[in-house]
Amino acid sequence: MKKYILLLAVLLSTSSLFAQEFSPIDKSPMDAAFFPADAAKRAFKKGVSEPKVRVLYSRPSLKDRNLFRTTEDRKDGITQYGKPWRLGANESTELLLMQDALIGDTLVKAGRYSIVVTPTETEWTFHINSENDGWGNYSHKPELDVVTVSVPVKIVKDRVEQLSITMYSPNNDNTVHLKTGWGKYRTELPIVLK
Repeated sequence: MKKYILLLAVLLSTSSLFAQEFSPIDKSPMDAAFFPADAAKRAFKKGVSEPKVRVLYSRPSLKDRNLFRTTEDRKDGITQYGKPWRLGANESTELLLMQDALIGDTLVKAGRYSIVVTPTETEWTFHINSENDGWGNYSHKPELDVVTVSVPVKIVKDRVEQLSITMYSPNNDNTVHLKTGWGKYRTELPIVLK
């Protein structure tokens, strides 16, 4: 009888493991951008080198909304000019440097960083910050910015529905451009690998 009670207790305790529900699919799925672009496929694709830079970010959609607003009213746009923005959705956007790099005039050591952007109509100021694993830009502490650099913003004809980040080297050298596009806005942050 004791064996049956013990067996019943074990079955009841493990059945709760199977009752757990999965979270629904996020509206802003997480994505990764690598440099070189195929670095994630290096285990099964010949000629692909180790990653040198990786960006993890969530990809919100515009869904017929304005990207930027000039007021506090969220109905006017997703994020406000002149206010820090997480460059994505959900968790803070993460920059992983596999080697030291020059961003702006600052040498940034290899490691994990968060990216926060302060947009204006003519430029986006990138804050590379040592605070990690935050939600949005709520954990952004300006005093932990390792480097702050502004880049021009371009407005183009082609529209991108979901926030997109890619990296490429325009001259096939050690200068990598972290290119961001959303809506009709485009920016490129140069990163010089050391």
